[in-house]
Amino acid sequence: MKRLSVLSLNLRFGLADDGPNAWDYRKESVVKLFKKQSPDLIATQEANHFQIDFLAKNLSEYSYIGRRHPAPKFWQDNILFYRKPIVCKDDVHFFLSQTPHIPSRSFGSRYPRQATMGLFHVNSQPLICIDTHLDFETPAQMGAAWVIKEQLASYGEEIPTVLMGDFNATPESLCYQWLTGKEVNGENGLDFDETFMMPYPSTFHRFTGEPAGGYIDWVLYRGPLRLEACEVLQGPVDGIYPSDHFPVTAIFDL
Repeated sequence: MKRLSVLSLNLRFGLADDGPNAWDYRKESVVKLFKKQSPDLIATQEANHFQIDFLAKNLSEYSYIGRRHPAPKFWQDNILFYRKPIVCKDDVHFFLSQTPHIPSRSFGSRYPRQATMGLFHVNSQPLICIDTHLDFETPAQMGAAWVIKEQLASYGEEIPTVLMGDFNATPESLCYQWLTGKEVNGENGLDFDETFMMPYPSTFHRFTGEPAGGYIDWVLYRGPLRLEACEVLQGPVDGIYPSDHFPVTAIFDL
């Protein structure tokens, strides 16, 4: 495998009172989307336990990491699916807080945000992938980015890394600037590259298909990866929008 394809999608949590856009009405469209795109890695956010069960049952060609056991009834996970020819050598589920390995929240975060990180071998070549979902306010986002940096420090910087998810922030945010190499408040951040170029596409649409927010679902990367293509998939699947977010895809040359 010389190419690596990834897809990120906020599933919209299945317990939401979404009427005609409820999970039961769109779950088949999610599976069809994933099967049609057939990416090597799928990063999902806001996954309730029954959504995970449904996707795992219908995506037999994938394994996954990131499920919390045991979990509260209304818990939402960041599940990272990977094709079974890919080998997961290590995986870490952590909270974006000052106590990352204890269920918790910090930095003024409204919710106990988290991340799923896997060390994979793709044709024996190491690759790190992180799937995350950040909170809404700048202090919480910056704190989360700092935790991600700390967790990544246990791996070598030379390992190609893909960071994707719902960041609830646009490229103008301090969090984005810090993750993509800018110094913020005198502290150096990470050195990720961006997949998209200005003008950035909207990735949130409230089940309408019309942009209703900015570019908040990112696919960032660093290390020996060369971007070949990226796309925000804005169309419905059989007339149904799989989520209130658009899926974001990218293809890299390993």
